[in-house]
Amino acid sequence: MSPSSRSVPPLAGGGRVAILGSCVTRDLWRMTGAAAGDLLYISRTRLPSLFAPRLRGLVLHEGLRPDLRPNPAQALRADLTKTALARLAAFRPDVVILDFIDERFDLLVGAGGAVTASWELETSGWDALLPMEALRRLDALGDADVTLWRRGLDALATLFTPGGALSGARVVLHEAAWADAMRTSSGRLEALDPDLEITPGRRASRVAHNARLARMHAATRATLPGLEVVKALDSLIVSDPDHVWGLSPFHYIPDYYAEVWRQLGGRS
Repeated sequence: MSPSSRSVPPLAGGGRVAILGSCVTRDLWRMTGAAAGDLLYISRTRLPSLFAPRLRGLVLHEGLRPDLRPNPAQALRADLTKTALARLAAFRPDVVILDFIDERFDLLVGAGGAVTASWELETSGWDALLPMEALRRLDALGDADVTLWRRGLDALATLFTPGGALSGARVVLHEAAWADAMRTSSGRLEALDPDLEITPGRRASRVAHNARLARMHAATRATLPGLEVVKALDSLIVSDPDHVWGLSPFHYIPDYYAEVWRQLGGRS
């Protein structure tokens, strides 16, 4: 059975929806004013980290930067303690929506496991408590990362097979990409910087990450039978400098969210 690239409206019938991705997909509800009652949002984790064991010697504490919002703090703790998969299975979603924008982060591997080198990890203070001497950083754009990510994708696919934790759930791929330009208040398009600060002091190329996302999307379409795909027109992949989360290549203009929401068949 080959994956479908047609935009099928999975939300039209309601039910429980789980997002395994980033704020790009979560913002569909915010930007359209839709109710988010039966919605589970798992973010700030990468597929290799999602399926990795907890690091040996990991000790956490309660102190965090005071400006770290509750949802990112919860996501960070889940990535470190490896509780997201159990939470996803217990939620029993009818629909799972994937997006890979948070796959931009490097990985920290070793001590028997892996964690996502997210902005929150590196600015919260928790990174200092990891068994750092046992960990090495893998560049998200490197060959070693490709191998680990592919293993994560294969592990994800098993969840949707008969008997798997997500068996029977519909799976949707939101093919999000980094924008090349922003739309000013006057309606004019201006080019964005060619690279972005992923975490403090670490920058990466928009072109390289978009090429990587395209490879991830192709691999996912080939790996998950029955996959449904939603994707905005290229003309809508434009950044909004007035976005609630600030300017970023993946904080889009309102029309982007309206179009993807329409493809999903969502209801306000």
